[in-house]
Amino acid sequence: MKTEKICLPGTECLVKSQVSLASFTSFRVGGPAEWLVAPKHLNELEASFEWALNNDLPITLLGAGSNLLISDRGLSGLVICTRHLRYAYFDQETAQVTAAAGEPLVRLAWRAAELGWSGLEWAVGIPGSVGGSVVMNAGAHNGCMADILVDAHVLSPKGSLEILTPEKLGYNYRTSLLQGDKRLVTQATFQLKPGADPAKVIATTAQHLKQRHSTQPYNKPSCGSVFRNPNPHKAGWLIEQTGLKGYRIGGATVAERHANFILNCGGATANDIFQLIHYVQHQVERHWSLSLQPEVKILGEFQPI
Repeated sequence: MKTEKICLPGTECLVKSQVSLASFTSFRVGGPAEWLVAPKHLNELEASFEWALNNDLPITLLGAGSNLLISDRGLSGLVICTRHLRYAYFDQETAQVTAAAGEPLVRLAWRAAELGWSGLEWAVGIPGSVGGSVVMNAGAHNGCMADILVDAHVLSPKGSLEILTPEKLGYNYRTSLLQGDKRLVTQATFQLKPGADPAKVIATTAQHLKQRHSTQPYNKPSCGSVFRNPNPHKAGWLIEQTGLKGYRIGGATVAERHANFILNCGGATANDIFQLIHYVQHQVERHWSLSLQPEVKILGEFQPI
């Protein structure tokens, strides 16, 4: 199928039709976007929203794609990929960091560590971007976005810009009021703690990364943790005790190293992963009378279970 390209008015930004989304997600699965745009600047982002509104198209927001499962059938409407919206400013006077939505969280964590600013050490193993991490209240190692966020700039599809504090975001465990919302985080500001010995912050950051790599599988495509932890239990422990490590549907497998990971072991379809997610949910509920809630965001149409 031939790809159509349209230049957004007043910009050099191209909107492309029928673009495969598999390379835009860490699972490496997913069908085509009806239309895809990857703006690099705020004016291009605003023009993308306006173009979708003028053409009566639904909008799907896509960041680093690290916590996402997209249907094999793809997505209708306009997919806006924010991974090229990148910049970061470290204010030496306030120890605040302001970063664009597409800025990788890992890169921010290392830059803060090199300055001797603490507060982002926990983020070094999270493969997401700033925007998605703010939306889902990403966290690890007893730290999370809600602990350090000062505010987030949020753009609505109609072009209005809001500045939201953590209180207005309604933060809870791995969620916020922006989940399922059509508003887009364009940038966020974080409050860190300056004055530490950079060598110590770097060492702590490196230790977090080492621990994450030693306990979680990174050798095959995945979305990270699939399910939220149903306190006081860990989802991975429940899945492991149910005997599901290594269980496979098609090319999708429950990881041996960490049972809360599902791996694309080669040739997996989005439907393989979708079916495996539901199988794990069913088996855990049957054994433990507990309902595992997906942490991964599932988009598009899937075959019925």
